[in-house]
Amino acid sequence: MEDKDIMEKELLIIKGVCDLYLHGTIESTTADVHTAFKDALNVSLDIQNKIYNLMSEKGWYKTQTVEQAQIDTVKQEFASK
Repeated sequence: MEDKDIMEKELLIIKGVCDLYLHGTIESTTADVHTAFKDALNVSLDIQNKIYNLMSEKGWYKTQTVEQAQIDTVKQEFASK
């Protein structure tokens, strides 16, 4: 298995973990549980960011640039709703 494939799998897994911790944070019923999930979420987000940055540096995570006019159009559409 190539390094790129491994990193893609790791990124997908950590995104799933972040999703679980986010929902745990939102749904927690006590301050201690909320804090535990929130702390775990923040650690997971840091890991996700490191994986993304490494993939981006290697050219393995391509992003698409969008013109400001397109952004403004979408903003106007949502603002009018």
